[in-house]
Amino acid sequence: MSAAELSAAVREALSVDAAAFRETAAAEAEELKAEVRAGTFDNTQAIVGLELELYAVDDRTDALRRVPRSLLDLIGFEKELGLHNAEMQTSPQPLSHYGLVAQEKQLQANLAPALEKTAAEDIRLVADGIWTVPPTGETATEYLTDHVESDGVRIGTNMSDAVRYHAMANTDYPAAFELDAPHVSLSAETVMPESLITSIQPHYQVAHAPDLPEYFRYALRVAAPLLALGVNSPFFPPDLYDDAADAAIVRDAHMEHRVGVFESVLNPPPGHEEPPKVCFPPDFETVEAAIDAVAGDRCIVPMDIDPGNRFDDAFAHFRHTHGTYWRWIRPVFDGPTRSTANARIEFRPLPGQPTIRDAIAYQAVFAGLMESLRRREHPLRQLDWETAEGNFYRAVREGLQADIAWITADGHETTDVEVACNECFEYARDGLQLRGLSPEQAHRYIRPLRERLDRRMTPARWKHHTVRRAVEEGVPLPEAIWGMQSRYIDNQRETLLEGTFVDWLTD
Repeated sequence: MSAAELSAAVREALSVDAAAFRETAAAEAEELKAEVRAGTFDNTQAIVGLELELYAVDDRTDALRRVPRSLLDLIGFEKELGLHNAEMQTSPQPLSHYGLVAQEKQLQANLAPALEKTAAEDIRLVADGIWTVPPTGETATEYLTDHVESDGVRIGTNMSDAVRYHAMANTDYPAAFELDAPHVSLSAETVMPESLITSIQPHYQVAHAPDLPEYFRYALRVAAPLLALGVNSPFFPPDLYDDAADAAIVRDAHMEHRVGVFESVLNPPPGHEEPPKVCFPPDFETVEAAIDAVAGDRCIVPMDIDPGNRFDDAFAHFRHTHGTYWRWIRPVFDGPTRSTANARIEFRPLPGQPTIRDAIAYQAVFAGLMESLRRREHPLRQLDWETAEGNFYRAVREGLQADIAWITADGHETTDVEVACNECFEYARDGLQLRGLSPEQAHRYIRPLRERLDRRMTPARWKHHTVRRAVEEGVPLPEAIWGMQSRYIDNQRETLLEGTFVDWLTD
């Protein structure tokens, strides 16, 4: 799509009557609530799914690479925000041994030929939380901020041609479009800085839709220990750092900068009257309240929506509003047919993980927790929301070194992250066995994360140790970060499809 065609499409999107759009979305929400009460969104069993984002690098230099659109279509991956991004999604499967095997095999079956086809173009797909090596001949600042004006519309030069991405930079929604992190500052004119980060997103589909708020309450409270185990983005591309001492940049790094990137780019500036959209979500007392929260959220880019043939096209404006309901954990209501309509929880705090098995471990552990915690009436549900939110942001900053407030199964309070994580493993095992997995099968899915805890080593801490040692030996920070990134990609070559992160660790 040319810049002129894209700008015309953006102008058309911006001409939509926002008030009429909101009224339609609100009416659809009422219809959706009626369908939920009628049992349309109930299912006979829990279902799981996964979204996996990657970025592309030059297979010889590790520099970021744009993926030709024809190649992306050839390998069957979906567009994401940046031209360097690619995304794949699994087909929903029952939460069972065979369902989890199918999830893992589908990822492997799709990614293996994709790696072969991209290798022919000297491109490597990387599973990671943040990229650090800009394209050859460009700085990260240039790549993230480059844009053009076409007929008064700002177009991000390195963004995919999806209209909604470009429209975000041309609405009256006051997104800051800034990076705000220790020793990092960047201002842009588009949403493009968000393309620094990549994620995995496990989905857990509840059997009885009206029970979603109870599962959601537990999901908020396990977010901190699960994120603490999975942190994977402590460093930015070196040219984004301000003029600070290398040792200070290393010392002050957060273990999970992905959270801060998403929030500082897409939220209004601090102190603005417009509330933040990217944030830790509230508890919901009822499923109707969850639906109302989505419907009442500001839709950044209302659009004319052509009627389709899916069942959930009856709620198309509501679903479109959900697209910018950017909470770290969020409820989802959709389904292409009435028989597949579902209510699920989308768990969004996790960065991309080093391997497929690591990603599947998170999918299984999260689903197992959702199965077990509610059924066993774990007292963690009594942890107040403010404490759960504080836990989450401490995990962002410190990973496994964070103090995580927790209520144990016997009702005792602790701030020992090891206790919190071990209880997560125990209840995940219980939940998986409730779904028919043997103890050995459950152990296989939990083991990659348990070994991280045993070794007190996360992907982010591995990166941080690597860079810190290099800086202490006198290596300039840019070389230290790029050297670490090279090691990360080299390790992943051998383990992405069948290994785990802990295979990288030597005693």
